[in-house]
Amino acid sequence: MCNPAIQSEVEVDPALESDSALGTDDMQSYSTSLASSVEEYKVEHGRRFHAYREGAYNFPNDDKEQDRLDMVHHMQILAKGNKLFLSPLSSPPKRILDVGTGTGIWAIEAGDAYPDAEIVGNDLSPIQPRWVPPNVRFEVDDVESDWPARDPFDLVHVRYMAGSIADWPRLFRQAFAATKPGGWAEFSDYEMNYYSDDGSMPEDSNMKKLAELLVEGCDKIGRTVSPGPKLKGWMEQAGFENIQQEIGAFNFVQTYEGLEAFVLAVFTRILGWTADEVQVFIAKCRADMKKKDVHMVLNFWVVYGQRPEEEEDPKAAAV
Repeated sequence: MCNPAIQSEVEVDPALESDSALGTDDMQSYSTSLASSVEEYKVEHGRRFHAYREGAYNFPNDDKEQDRLDMVHHMQILAKGNKLFLSPLSSPPKRILDVGTGTGIWAIEAGDAYPDAEIVGNDLSPIQPRWVPPNVRFEVDDVESDWPARDPFDLVHVRYMAGSIADWPRLFRQAFAATKPGGWAEFSDYEMNYYSDDGSMPEDSNMKKLAELLVEGCDKIGRTVSPGPKLKGWMEQAGFENIQQEIGAFNFVQTYEGLEAFVLAVFTRILGWTADEVQVFIAKCRADMKKKDVHMVLNFWVVYGQRPEEEEDPKAAAV
C-alpha cells in the first residue's frame, strides 16, 4: 500500500535503486525493502498479524490465511472466465499497480502474462515470495497515506480491501490520480451479507449474525467491511467514465476456511469478546454451513472504469 512517509528504520533495498523506471529519489522517499523491521509480526490468540502500521488491517497474515487468500484468488479468476481483470484495455499494459497485493499471487501471474510490463504490488505485510518474475516488484506501504508522484499506470488493480479503509472516496481519488489518461482502474470487493437465493437460509442463522456483528465491529472503527455495493458510486465521484459493474456469488468454501480470520481480531479487539467465545461461535457457524439443505452465498462486486483521455480541468485528478 502506498505511503511516501516511510519509517526511518526500514531500509531501501539497494537492488531497487537501479530500477530505471522509477527515479532513485522517488524510490528512497517511497519504497521500502522487505526488511526485517517490518517482519516483527504480532501474534494474538494463535494467529499472526502484520506489524507495519499495526491495527490498520484487522485480519491475519499467517500461512493459514495466505493459503485461503490464494484459494480465493483462484476462485475469482475462474469466476472472471480465467481472466486476471475485466477492464477492456486497448493494448497490453506497460505499467500495473496492484494495491493491497497480499500474497502477491495476482501480481506474479500478471507479471507472467505481461512480461514486457512493470508490475508493482504493495501491502502492509511483506509476505510475498522472494523469487518472482523479473518484472514484478513488491513494496511495503500504506494505501491510506498520500500516494507519491510518479509515472502513472495503465491499470490500477484493487481488491479485498473490505474492513481496511477509513476513507474510500479518497482511495478512489488516489487511484484516479495514479491512472494514466485512458487507463483503467478495477476494484473488487465483498458485500457482507450471507443469503440464499432459494430461501433455504433461516433468518436466525448464525452466519447472518456473524455478518451483522462483523459489520458492527468494523463500522465502530470507521472501516466498512461491506464496500461492494458502494464501489460504483465512489468510482463515479472520483471522475472515472465508462464504468461497468459485475456481481457474482461466492460459495461457502472460502468462507468456511476463513471464519476465524474474518472475526478473531474484530470480535476480540473491538467487540470485547474473549478468544474462547469467538471459537464457540465459529463452531456454531460452521455447523450451520455444513447443513446440506442450506445454500448460502455471498456477493462479490467487480467495478472498473476508465480515466478520461482528456480532461477539461487538469486539476481533476488532485487528491
